[in-house]
Formats: sequence, C-alpha cells, structure tokens
Amino acid sequence: MTAAATAGPAIELRGLRKTYTKGKKITVAVDGLDLVVPRGQVFGLLGPNGAGKTTTVEICEGLTEPDSGHVQILGRQWHQGDDRALRQRLGVCLQETKFHEKATVRETLVLFASFYPGGRSVDEVLALVSLQEKADARQASLSGGQRQRLAVATALLGRPELLFLDEPTTGLDPQSRRQLWEVVRTFRRDGGTVVLTTHYMDEAQQLCDRIAVVDHGKVIALGTPAELIRSLGAEHFIDLDVEPDALGTRVAAADLEALPGVQATRLSGEQAALTVASVHRALPAVLELLAARGIALRGLATRHATLEDVFVHLTGRHLRDEGAA
Repeated sequence: MTAAATAGPAIELRGLRKTYTKGKKITVAVDGLDLVVPRGQVFGLLGPNGAGKTTTVEICEGLTEPDSGHVQILGRQWHQGDDRALRQRLGVCLQETKFHEKATVRETLVLFASFYPGGRSVDEVLALVSLQEKADARQASLSGGQRQRLAVATALLGRPELLFLDEPTTGLDPQSRRQLWEVVRTFRRDGGTVVLTTHYMDEAQQLCDRIAVVDHGKVIALGTPAELIRSLGAEHFIDLDVEPDALGTRVAAADLEALPGVQATRLSGEQAALTVASVHRALPAVLELLAARGIALRGLATRHATLEDVFVHLTGRHLRDEGAA
C-alpha cells in the first residue's frame, strides 16, 4: 500500500447530526459531533446507553445516512465513489451475530471468505482467533466466547484496514474477554485501526490508545486513558461504606469536602467516594470526622482513579437507561 493511501486519519467526522422522528417525538441521536480517529490506534467510544455511539458507528460503517455533516472514512466518502471498494477495507463485528446453527466453524468462514477475493485464508483466520480446534464443530456446540471470536474472524477475513467492534465482550467470561483482547492487540500491532465501543471501563483502559466520551450526541471528553484520569485533578479515591441514613443527615458532602486533602465527594445511599490529592492527609481527617459524628464505618478502601471514575464524573452515572436518554 502506498504512503498516499495510508495518509490522513482513518475517520474524520465534522458537524455530524442525526435525528429520528417517531410520531410527534423527535430524538436527536447525534448533535454536531466532531471526531478524528488516527490510523494505527485502538480508539474507544464510551458513553451511556442512548448517548449516540451506535448511530455514530453505523454512519461510519455506511449503514446509516446522516442528516448533515462531513464523513470521511479511510480518505473517502460514502456515496461519492465505489462504496463496495470501501466496504472491502472495513471489518464489522456486532455485539451479537447469528450464524446457521448446523454449519461448522469452517463452513461459516468459507462462506464469508467468498465475499473477499484476495483475503485471508480460512486457516489463517482460525489461527488468529485461536479456533483451530473448533474448526469442524457446529455452531450449536460453541460457547459464547467462541461464537464471538468466530464473529471477529469473519470481520478479519478481508484483511480490513479499519475494524469496528461493537461491545464485543458483553456477557463473556473473563478468560474469553482476554482472548478477544489479544486478537485486538494483534490486529493493531499489524498496523490496523480499531474503533471499539464498550461498557467495560477496564477493557477500554487496557486496550485503547485514545478514548472519546460521548453523551447527548456530542464528544464531551477526548484523550488517552491517562490524560482522562488526570483530568479529574486527583489520582486517588477513598471509598466509604457507612451505616444506613448517616450520609446526608449526620454528615454531608460539604463536611467531607472541607477536610484537608479532599477535593470532591460523591454520595450514593450508604456509600461515599472521595476524590483526594493525598490519601495520608485525607484519611485520618475522614476517620476523625466519622468518629466525632458517631457514624459506624462498615467498609473502607483506597484506590487509584480509573476510567470508571472519569465516566461517572462526566456523565453523572454508570449507565443511563435507554428509555430515559
């Protein structure tokens, strides 16, 4: 591939907008979104349900037409040339893929390989996703992790430059998740670009070179995992679990935030998460305050800040119900 063919970003979105109308209700799925995805990276799209991630990805894949905005994929635009040629350069893996239950793994891959002249061989792809021993097994006998690795295998058959993975490890056991992580890492090491949507913050922190947090159809934060964590202004948290009805009555968030070293407080039921600059300064003061107010401490933990903390800080919750979005 020439240098000119690989110049520029893998994805460039400018002023992207998409609305859906159902009766009198108008839902703004994507609201003027701007995003650039460099080549050769694993790029994460994080956001609550209903934030606009799936619509954005479907527009990039050429499955959904935007209302307005500029969309450029691998240096080309949809519907302004040979769309089939562009699709040959993409790999797409959905959150759940249905295959013929009676077909074997090899038969499924042979079928998909017929769509990609000059693509990878079936045996090569089986090795990439570590399914050699299951090549002659029927779909019905595969575990959830094996089915998902097969779905990724079908996306890799055409030697794609850009791979879209939509929550690929949802519902998988830890071992299956890590096997898929290694597939993603290998694809990236070989020069590919990955766009990954996930609700697992540890997955994003492990795999992604850069992350965009999307909410209400816009990018609200962008950076490397380390940059996003540093944006909290502190690297440590103190998690408290106290007796019922103590938080908000006998001790308020303002009381905790007035303590030395405590920068922010998030209360949730009987639990409090304190963002602190210095654990050794903040912790004795917290314990002294709780003792003075007669509040029994049922659990305490200190930890480094994570992407989960960034996500909750930016969006206000871990996940938003789709119906409320």
